Amino acid sequence: MKGISFQTAISYLKGVGPARGQLLGKELGIFTYGDLANFFPNRYIDRTRFYKVKELQANSSEVQLIGKITGVKSVKQKRGTRIVAQFVDESGQMELVWFRGAKWITDAIKVNVPYVIFGKVTQFNGLFNMPHPEMELLTDYKKGFKTAMQPVYRSTELLGNKGVSNRVMQKMVQQLFYEAKDKFGETLSKKILEEQQLISKNEAMFNIHFPQSQEQLTRARHRLKFEELFFIQLQLIVKNLTNKTKNKGFVFDRVGDHFHTFYKDHLPFDLTNAQKMVLKEIRKDLNTGAQMNRLLQGDVGSGKTIVAVLTMLIAIDNGFQSALIAPTEILASQHFKAVEELLLPLGIKVRLLTGSSTTAQRRVIHEELENGSLHIIIGTHALFEDKVVFKNLGLAIIDEQHRFGVAQRAKMWMKNTLPPHILVMTATPIPRTLAMSVYGDLDISVIDELPPGRKMIKTIHRFDNNRLAVFKFLKDEIVKGRQVYIVYPLIQESEQLDYKDLMDGYESISREFPLPDFRISIVHGKMKSADKEYEMQRFVKGETQIMVATTVIEVGVNVPNASVMIIESAERFGLSQLHQLRGRVGRGADQSYCVLMSGHKLSKEAKTRLKTMVQTNDGFKIAEVDLKLRGPGDLMGTQQSGVLNLKIADIVNDSEVLYTARKAARKVAYSTQGHTDPEYAHVWKTFESILKNKSLWANIS
Repeated sequence: MKGISFQTAISYLKGVGPARGQLLGKELGIFTYGDLANFFPNRYIDRTRFYKVKELQANSSEVQLIGKITGVKSVKQKRGTRIVAQFVDESGQMELVWFRGAKWITDAIKVNVPYVIFGKVTQFNGLFNMPHPEMELLTDYKKGFKTAMQPVYRSTELLGNKGVSNRVMQKMVQQLFYEAKDKFGETLSKKILEEQQLISKNEAMFNIHFPQSQEQLTRARHRLKFEELFFIQLQLIVKNLTNKTKNKGFVFDRVGDHFHTFYKDHLPFDLTNAQKMVLKEIRKDLNTGAQMNRLLQGDVGSGKTIVAVLTMLIAIDNGFQSALIAPTEILASQHFKAVEELLLPLGIKVRLLTGSSTTAQRRVIHEELENGSLHIIIGTHALFEDKVVFKNLGLAIIDEQHRFGVAQRAKMWMKNTLPPHILVMTATPIPRTLAMSVYGDLDISVIDELPPGRKMIKTIHRFDNNRLAVFKFLKDEIVKGRQVYIVYPLIQESEQLDYKDLMDGYESISREFPLPDFRISIVHGKMKSADKEYEMQRFVKGETQIMVATTVIEVGVNVPNASVMIIESAERFGLSQLHQLRGRVGRGADQSYCVLMSGHKLSKEAKTRLKTMVQTNDGFKIAEVDLKLRGPGDLMGTQQSGVLNLKIADIVNDSEVLYTARKAARKVAYSTQGHTDPEYAHVWKTFESILKNKSLWANIS
C-alpha cells in the first residue's frame, strides 16, 4: 500500500499519537494499522433518526440529538467531582453528566457550538439527563462517513476514563479508511469469490465498519467469516499434506504372528464394525512410508484400548517398540494392567513407568528400552524425560492428549532419527466443527458404536429431598451383589459454596450403610498413591460395596460389577465430566444407573446440562451442547486456549460456513499446480504472509 502499510504503528495514524497508541496496544491489542482494520465492531446502532428534547421519554433508550451546550459546571460530591453541562435545542433543555474524566471534559467542550450527542437517556428530579454521552461537533459529523448502522467497538474502563470513547474509535477507523481507501488487497481467488458469491475484500472491510444497510452488513460478515475459516483450514490441510510427503515414517508392512495369534486366539470379544474400520485406516497409514498422525475418538467404553493393543502388535511384528502415554498415574496403571493381562499369553514384555516408579525399577526399564528387550512401555509424563532412551520407538499412543503441552509431546518425537507413528486417543468426544478447527491437520477416526451386549445406562435427576428413596435404591442394588460409586465435587468444606463435601458425605454414608452389612472405600486426590491404590483395589476385588470419591475416578477405574454412579452436587460439574463419570458404570452385563443429585436452586445452564445428561448417552451430542454452553476455549482447556482466537467467525454458530470453507480449502490445497497456479496467487500470497506473522497453527499437534 503506497504511503502507509498495514504494519505501520498505530501511533502514526492522525489523531492517535504515542500516548494513545500505547494505550490502544495495552488495552485492546491494537498496535498497527492492520490491527485497527481488523478490530471489528461487536454491535451496531441505528442512528437514522434525530430526536428533540421534548420527544424524550424515560425508557433508557439510546437516542441522538442536535443542539448546543450553553454552560458547564463542576459539582462536588462525596467522591470526587461530577461535570454537568446544559444542553439545549429549540424544543427544550436537558443535562449532560460526566462522573469521571473531569479535566478532559472541561478542556474539550465548546460552548454555543452545534453538537451531535448520542447516549442513554435517564430522568432525575423531573429533568432528562444523558450520562457520558458520545459527542461530535456537527461540522465534523457532516464530514464523516454516513451510515445508517453506527458501529460500537469493544472498550475498557481505562479507555473511557482517558477520553477514548466509541465516537473516538469510529473517527480513528474513519481516518484509517481515508488513508487506506480501497487498498485492502484481495486474499481470495476470483474463482472462489464467484463460487461462494462473496463480495470483494475492500467492500467487506468498509461495510463491516460502516454498513450501508443490514443486507450489506450481512454480506460483509459472511465474506470475512468465510475468509477467516478458509485460511485456518488451508493451514491445517497443508500441514497434513506436508506431514504425509515430507515427514518420513517407518514402514510397517508386516502383519505377523503376534497380531494374528492374538486376533485369532486371545481377543476377548468380537470387534465392532467401527473398530474394524479404524484398524483398517491405521494399517493403511502405517504402510505408506509417511508418519501417521491420527486422532482416534471413541466414547467411554467403545473399545479404544483394544485398537491400541492391536496397533502395538503390528509395531512389534515389524521389530519396533511402542509407548502408551497417559495423563495420570491412575490411568497409566489401568492401561498397564489391561494391556499386560491381554498380552501375557504371547510373552510380550510390558512395563509401567510413572513418577512413583522406584530407582531400581527405572534402572531396569531404561536398560531394557535401550537394548530393545522391552516391547511396550506404558507411563505418564515420566516418559518424556531425557533419560528415557529407546532402541527403536516406532509407535507413540497418547491418551487424552489435550492434557499434554506441545513442548512435552515434541520431546517424545525427538527420541528417534525418524519420528514415531502417532495415534492420539480421546474419550472426550469432540464436536465435528471443533475437531475440524483444532485437529484439522490430523486424520480423524471415530469408533461410534459400543461393543455388543452393553446396556444403555439409565440416567435420572433427583433433588436432595429425594435422598432417602435414593439410599433405598442403593441398598436394593447392593443386595443384588452390585457395587456403587458416590462422587463429590469438593474435598473440604467451602464457605462460599453450599455443597455437600466429601468428608461430611462419607460420614453420612457410613451412618446410613453401617458395618458389618456394608463396607466403604474412600478415595480422593490428597491421599498418598499407595493408600489410594489400596482402597481402589479393595473396591475392584469386591471387598467394599461403596466407593466414596472425588473426581479422581473420572478415568482409570474399570469395575464391571459397579452398576450405580451417584454424582453429588451434579450442577457443579461440566457436561464432559458428568459424561466421563457416568462411563465408570455400564461396563458389565447388568443394567446400570447414573443418579444426578442436586439442590433446587439451579442456573439455566445447570438445568440444560442435567436435562441433556438424562436425555442422551451419546457423547457427541453431549459435546455439541457443551460447546454451545462453554465455547471452544473452555472446552479445549488451558493447553489449547489460544487456538481459536477468532476475530469474527464462531465455530458453534457458523458451522455451515466452516464446512464450506474447508471444502474450498481442500480444493486449493490439492490443486495439481499447487503454489504455482496463477488462479490462486492471491490465496498463496496471503497464506505465506499468515505463516510468517503467526506461528500458532504450526504447533497444534
